[in-house]
Amino acid sequence: MLTSQEYCAQARAQVEEIDVHQLQQLIATGVRVIDVREPGEYAAGHIAQAVSIPRGVLEMKLDQHPDVAGQSDAMQQLAAEPLYLICRTGGRSALAAESLQRMGFDKAKVISVAGGMQAWEEAKYPMVSGC
Repeated sequence: MLTSQEYCAQARAQVEEIDVHQLQQLIATGVRVIDVREPGEYAAGHIAQAVSIPRGVLEMKLDQHPDVAGQSDAMQQLAAEPLYLICRTGGRSALAAESLQRMGFDKAKVISVAGGMQAWEEAKYPMVSGC
């Protein structure tokens, strides 16, 4: 039996990761950031450009991302460009990236943000609150 930490560590070993400093630089280029935390966590503080799609419904609601919602090829459009996934510390985002890989997303295009929002806050990068 694995602990949750061991389970997340296994996922991290299977996915691409970047740190918050790299993400902060990429945001200016218009990358897609998906915050996979729960709605209350997102509302308490998030990256302005991040779209909230909680980990528990990610696979079912990904095609409702505002950039592609209502389009017949929504998943293909999302898969064409990198998706940066962030959570509180990096565990849920690693699990989410691993799950999207199983759905057919390219490993190099679903990237987990190591350290998550905790590292983002520690780096004093800008956040907004509310939905």
